[in-house]
Amino acid sequence: MTNDRTASRHGLAWVGLSLALALHVADEAWNGFLSFYNPLVRRIREEIPLLPLPTFGFELWLTGLALAVGILLALSAAVFRGRRWTVPASYVLGGFMCLNAFGHFGASMVYGRPMPGVCSSPLLLAAAVWLLVCARGRCGGTPLG
Repeated sequence: MTNDRTASRHGLAWVGLSLALALHVADEAWNGFLSFYNPLVRRIREEIPLLPLPTFGFELWLTGLALAVGILLALSAAVFRGRRWTVPASYVLGGFMCLNAFGHFGASMVYGRPMPGVCSSPLLLAAAVWLLVCARGRCGGTPLG
């Protein structure tokens, strides 16, 4: 059983990252992420034909990401209850979102212009780090799990 206060803070961090991801998806959609992503994937596939990178239509992409955010928000109930599996899930989610944010920063530096999604990436990174810290149990309380 986990400390209620620790589980509550972990849950808030999970919800915070889920909402930051929702804002990030909106930023990408508003700023034409797929107009950058799809041509890049096509070029990569020409060089490495066996690499299974997908291209997306806007509606499928946006629907899939909205569904993912909805699922993350639904799973927050388990995080607030302090379920053990939410700790490794938080590490995976937080780590992936850190990589996502750094990918936007790096692409912006490589291409010499702000990439779609870079404006919301600092918030995404901060929320991901918050989740990682809370999963570790340092949000105030003992480690979860």
